[in-house]
Amino acid sequence: MKAALYPNFQKKNALLCAKETSRILHDTGIDVSVSEEFRQDFRDCPFMIFENMEVSAETADFVIAIGGDGTILRCAKYLMGKDTKMLGINTGTLGFMAGLEADQLDQLVSLKTGDYTLSSRMTIDVVIHEEEGDRIFTALNEVSARSGSFHISDFEVYSDGYLIGRHRADGILFSTPSGSTAYALSAGGPVIEPDLECIEMTLICPHSLFSRATLFAPDRTLKIVNVSTREEIMVISIDGEVHKQLKENDSIEIRRGKHDLNFINIIGNSFHESLCRKMCKPIK
Repeated sequence: MKAALYPNFQKKNALLCAKETSRILHDTGIDVSVSEEFRQDFRDCPFMIFENMEVSAETADFVIAIGGDGTILRCAKYLMGKDTKMLGINTGTLGFMAGLEADQLDQLVSLKTGDYTLSSRMTIDVVIHEEEGDRIFTALNEVSARSGSFHISDFEVYSDGYLIGRHRADGILFSTPSGSTAYALSAGGPVIEPDLECIEMTLICPHSLFSRATLFAPDRTLKIVNVSTREEIMVISIDGEVHKQLKENDSIEIRRGKHDLNFINIIGNSFHESLCRKMCKPIK
């Protein structure tokens, strides 16, 4: 049995957490690997295997991302289309996608015994049309189309070819259930259990008195068209990374991703526990 670490040492205590994680896994009888770039950080761990994450994503039983939600999103890109399971250990701020906190590392022994459940997370594919052909990117959280300036944007949204709305707003979000607690939550969208399958559409600062988030069935093909008439550019961001600019009459399509990701749930109802502990209790 093998586990690969994907740490983000820019996060506070992430190095300490990664070393303790590797020690517990090794003592449990699980081989541990990490990228070659971290060789000096783990020079006091003689049992560590050093190899590229591309190799680990193919050969490991689990990949453990140590950091915040951004770390988990970056790590997820290595696992698209693979059967390797993912576990997030939170050393960031909120960590909605993490299955464990840094003070719960004793639970890692469950990886050896199999005493855990899997949460299948849907993704969304983003089809970007270009002259040389279509490019497809996959998002675990969301794709956003936002104004490239301080001007408001005009755009149309289609569902399976049917025009469902023409909007004026700072932008628009299409989110997975996993992404409902990210940008979409701040934009006024609902909290969605990550095991559900749907595509959430949320407008960003709409110029409207009547605007609500909308949930679509996962098999819908959604399209956004930039119809601004003053050369207003919209910027397309996929899981926080900018990939495209939409000029007038340019469009992208959003559909259910071809690949799901399996997240490890060790402590039970970790999503609702995280939601209550990290969002509700501080307010109360």
